[in-house]
Amino acid sequence: MKRARQRGVVDSEPPQTSQKSKKQKTCSYGSVFGECDLHSSMDWGNLPHHVILRIFQFLPLVDRARASSVCRRWNEVFHIPDLWRRFEFELSQPATSYLKATHPDLIQQIIKRHADHLQYVSFKVDSSTESAEAACNILSQLVNCSIKTLGLISTAKPSFMNVSKAHFASALTVVFVNSKSLSSIKIDDTPLDDPSLKVLVANNSDTLKLLKMSSCPHVSPAGILCVADQCHGLKELALNYYILSDELLLALSSEKHVDLEHLRIDVVSENPGQVEFHTIKKQSWDALVKHSPKVNIVMYFFLYEEECDAFFREETPVTHLYFGRAVSKAMLGRIGMNCPRLIELVVCANGLQPLDDELIRIAERCKNLTAMGLGECEVTCRGFIEFVKMCGGRLTQLSIMEEVLIPDNDYSLDRLHLEVSKHLGRLWFPDMMPTW
Repeated sequence: MKRARQRGVVDSEPPQTSQKSKKQKTCSYGSVFGECDLHSSMDWGNLPHHVILRIFQFLPLVDRARASSVCRRWNEVFHIPDLWRRFEFELSQPATSYLKATHPDLIQQIIKRHADHLQYVSFKVDSSTESAEAACNILSQLVNCSIKTLGLISTAKPSFMNVSKAHFASALTVVFVNSKSLSSIKIDDTPLDDPSLKVLVANNSDTLKLLKMSSCPHVSPAGILCVADQCHGLKELALNYYILSDELLLALSSEKHVDLEHLRIDVVSENPGQVEFHTIKKQSWDALVKHSPKVNIVMYFFLYEEECDAFFREETPVTHLYFGRAVSKAMLGRIGMNCPRLIELVVCANGLQPLDDELIRIAERCKNLTAMGLGECEVTCRGFIEFVKMCGGRLTQLSIMEEVLIPDNDYSLDRLHLEVSKHLGRLWFPDMMPTW
């Protein structure tokens, strides 16, 4: 009977609770599981300023402007200077681009209220001249700015190159004169000229650390030499090979200069059919490496085979090499002989001659090589395995299309996978499409 009574108590329904307490419980459980109205337990307007600021930083400009009308607190955050230190203007024409342009009214509002807050600014423009001219017009209005980083990015050529040199130089001068703390500038494929560089140096020589200005045909070797002579804090530099000179390397190697960390050189034909390129002396390269022993020297080649004859006939301290067009066996042979600091090599095309000897020479002499990519080339399986065996586990990146490898009597492709994996110390297969 005692057990039965106890069992009956357990099995019986609990006493009825009032509607009020039932409602309270439901809301309590709902709050835990997210099923209750969140507005009853959270006031979005009372979020801390730094949380709202972080959310706004992830929003596109139009969404950010809409969010600012939610409440007074969000509108206050919308005008906090920290939110406007980093900004990208997107300028495009509906007929020529899929990009969504920043609305002109918003641009004017930003210039009116936040020009003196902007510090990290970039302009992304499409291929139309109208978009590039609009970017120049905005630059001309930044008279109260204190920009630290400036980037002019063309999603497709010609863009800025179609703007008149006078208009571009005038707009850029406004920023160079009024911003006394420019540290990073990326202005590739623009009508930048020597007088503009002199204005830049005159106002920002103590702060400039990075300058990227490849494919700027109006800049002469004398113009970039002016930068190297006076911007002693320069750590990264990207330019076209025609601007590179012995005098420039020696200027970057002076005692006043900090150690250069990164030098990128684009080797591109400025004129169709150009086959003669000047040669940089070994002594000039040696001076740079002696002054900056850890400098990365990156060279991008966009030449035809007959245009490459002037390069790597003497020891060259290049660390990263990328060939966007076909390169001859002779050129690869010279790389193996004269590029002892080489870390990465990418060859997009060579032809139909096996590169076994050239790769083995590179493996023998380039002791720092850790990354290799081969596109439309040919290598026998035996030669490729010998190359991998000599490099061993230091090859952290090995990107080879299967079509590159020629089976021979000793190695089939299946066996090659196993052998290469064994020497690399990890599972490896040829790439269907290299990521580089």
